[in-house]
Amino acid sequence: MRLPQSTSHILSVRPIYLLIILTIAFAATPENAHASTQQLTCSPSSLRFGTVTVGQTESLLVTLTNNGTTSVLVSAMRSSNPEIGLSKVNLPLTLPAGQSMEMSAIFTPTATGWTGGTVVFTSNASDPILHLGVQGTGVNSEAVTASPSSVSFGQVNMGSSATLPVVLTNARSWQITLQSFQTTNGEFSVSGPSFPMTLAAGHSVTLNVSFAPQAPGADGASIFVKGPGIVIPLSGTGMSAGQLSINPTSTNFGDVTVGTTVTQPIVMSATGASMTISSAASGNSQFALNGASFPLTLTAGQSVSFNVAFSPTNSGTASGTFSFNSNASNSQIRESLTGTGIDPQHTVDLSWDPSSSSVGYNVYRGPSAAGTYSKINSALDPSTTYIDGTVVSGNTYYYVATAVDSAGQESAYSTPVQAVVP
Repeated sequence: MRLPQSTSHILSVRPIYLLIILTIAFAATPENAHASTQQLTCSPSSLRFGTVTVGQTESLLVTLTNNGTTSVLVSAMRSSNPEIGLSKVNLPLTLPAGQSMEMSAIFTPTATGWTGGTVVFTSNASDPILHLGVQGTGVNSEAVTASPSSVSFGQVNMGSSATLPVVLTNARSWQITLQSFQTTNGEFSVSGPSFPMTLAAGHSVTLNVSFAPQAPGADGASIFVKGPGIVIPLSGTGMSAGQLSINPTSTNFGDVTVGTTVTQPIVMSATGASMTISSAASGNSQFALNGASFPLTLTAGQSVSFNVAFSPTNSGTASGTFSFNSNASNSQIRESLTGTGIDPQHTVDLSWDPSSSSVGYNVYRGPSAAGTYSKINSALDPSTTYIDGTVVSGNTYYYVATAVDSAGQESAYSTPVQAVVP
């Protein structure tokens, strides 16, 4: 019978059809298609205050960051615990795309014992509710005290680091074990004695805390000392490494007579950060820097002018370099210098009494008073003065003048005069 064969054929095709549909559906639904990155985040994502004396206040830095491509409007911030709060922030707060804002979380215990809570940020971000978990312990007095109780590094240039000491003192009449310490930010580090260690009553130990910023802007962290359970807040601001520039980068003094001095101005400028110029050195004693005293500190955006002087001591081309050393990211900059020393140019200035019938005068020069004279003026000189600029140092010259009338008649030589060129 043909009917069962037809039915069997239809049933054999159907599973293949279903398999194709399932394969397409699986390919169209990636495993992480619904995963997304939070637009608004806070760092650290949770805070631990450790032990704080009842009635006193401790604060830790919190950074709120907009990781998205659009601005975020933060409309509310509230805490679930009255002992936990935030530094005063004007709301609503607009946080542009890619920008961050620092604020302080504050813990003021009113009773002894552990307590915790949550700070809630409400915004129009893609994740409109952001939670920051906070915990701390109120105590009548701290078993171990830290001096200073918080550490501020101020401004530190990226690429460098700063280190400050913190002294931990056992305030109890019995020994206390410091089990370990932990920092909450990789830009801050601690060195010192090995933990765990036992601190006898009244004894102290020093920790060296370092801050090495990796990005510009304010940053914060804390050290948690396990055992006594104290927290030491840390803060510092990373500064963009400054650049020192000089303008112009090269100076050419041209021709300068030996024994004289010519100056040219240069301008040095600081950009990005404050910096200190520690020294300047010249590679050629014929070049000098006037009006500069080192060390010299420039604030970001500040410029200062100096004069560079060239005083050739002999003829010929001279070159040199001024090197300026500083704590800028470009720790040494150079000014290239060139100039040419030339021998002094001597002249002989001549003058004579006028002749009433003359229309002009000729000037002659010779090697001796009785020797052969050659005319040195190219055209009839209507004045009674002449400057000879073709003399050579170390020679002696003799000069005579003649008067020429309107008929072209030239008088006899005047009495010779001698000129000795040094």
